[in-house]
Amino acid sequence: MLTTAPLMNISASPQTGEHPARMSVLVVDEDAAVRDACCEIARKHGFLPHGVPGVIAARELLRGNSIDIVLLDLKGPGTPGLELLDEVKTLHPETAIVVMTAYATVTSAVEAMRTGATDYLTKPFALDELATVLERASERRTLDLASRRLREKLRTQQGLGNIIGRSAEMDKIYRILSKVAFTAHPVLILGESGTGKELIARSIHVNGSNAAKPFIPVDCSSLVPTLVESELFGYVKGAFTGANRSKDGLLVSAEGGTVFLDEIGELPLDLQAKLLRALQEKEVRPVGATHRVPIHVRVLAATNRNLTEMVEQGRFRKDLYYRLNVVNLRLPALRQRREDIPLLIAHFLERKNREYGKNFRVSDEMLRVLMDYEWPGNVRELEHTLDRACAYCSGTVLQLGDSSSPIIEYYSNTRPKIATPSLPNDTSLAAPSITSLAQLEKQAILAALSHLQGDKLAAAKLLGIGKTTMYRKLKEYGLGEA
Repeated sequence: MLTTAPLMNISASPQTGEHPARMSVLVVDEDAAVRDACCEIARKHGFLPHGVPGVIAARELLRGNSIDIVLLDLKGPGTPGLELLDEVKTLHPETAIVVMTAYATVTSAVEAMRTGATDYLTKPFALDELATVLERASERRTLDLASRRLREKLRTQQGLGNIIGRSAEMDKIYRILSKVAFTAHPVLILGESGTGKELIARSIHVNGSNAAKPFIPVDCSSLVPTLVESELFGYVKGAFTGANRSKDGLLVSAEGGTVFLDEIGELPLDLQAKLLRALQEKEVRPVGATHRVPIHVRVLAATNRNLTEMVEQGRFRKDLYYRLNVVNLRLPALRQRREDIPLLIAHFLERKNREYGKNFRVSDEMLRVLMDYEWPGNVRELEHTLDRACAYCSGTVLQLGDSSSPIIEYYSNTRPKIATPSLPNDTSLAAPSITSLAQLEKQAILAALSHLQGDKLAAAKLLGIGKTTMYRKLKEYGLGEA
């Protein structure tokens, strides 16, 4: 009888191109001859096999061991084998499960795949077919392990690089990102301006297997059509005025790496057709050339446009849309993940603290306003607001008056009304239904002073006026230098 190697709690190395390091395989089959043959094939292909005759023995063994692949015999729908499959997927979701069945019924296969099996074999099967299925399962297991590690890294480190967030919306992004990073599929990144589409594209690249290869961003909206074509596809000497030498396009020079096509919705229709052809045929024809050049590159694209609507209007090619939209990531607007705002503020201020050699922090009032603001410019607007506040701040506590005009205007429109202090000999309110502009100005200045405990400089900043103007107005109101 075949002697199998002892089980080991071993995980594959997801970042290397090597064969998984001795993955463990558990064969569950009551037929000793089949069980031994499966173990022998697994051993010959570099796996650590172990065989058990049934579900009870399998449960006992799985209780104290981590198994990479389970080869599970099914006797039909509703059998203990399906129950074990469900248990394994619940307790060990990354374990790859291959089911074997002699019934060859659609019902049992569909039920197994629905429950979580990654593949299945119909008995009798050839030994080389088993070897192929095991290799496929090991690849799936390796990718799942790598995805899990990346997902945990994203969660525990508050994000990845400049991608910050622990909200439920960002967790969805992390789950998809952790999977697509280890594939070569095109990814379409959607979202409003300022949500961080290029950061996501860079993260997909740097966490994938080709991280050492080039990452080349191309802004399709900033170049004239002729330049986009020559940039992407290259050109030969003499192709146009100024082409004194031949030059490879970015799709060629990024060999093995990633080209990020930002604002893909701005690409003209004729160039969309050429890009589609390049992606389908995996080759490009440089401008002015009669020959074609092979390309080996991953393409990521992004836009803030509604491409589905553009397709319906005939402004974006449907076939290119489906070619790029194999996987899509829709980034949430900042207003949809407000719980991430404090994390983002801390991240941006940490960089400013290093730059200025200070310890900046936002006031409680400013934090409240930043949490409530709608952020039409998203994360980019938040970053620029904090940059400006740090530049204008005279101390280390960022106040509302240090922030941008839209924030101050938002605060002025939403803040609770504060009663205006009465002034001696004030007879300017003779017509209660109509208030003059001068009186409104005075009310705003006095309200700001009252709210800021008499701090004239802070009130001037909050109102967007100079300190000289503030002192002059106070003198006009009879408050002098008080």
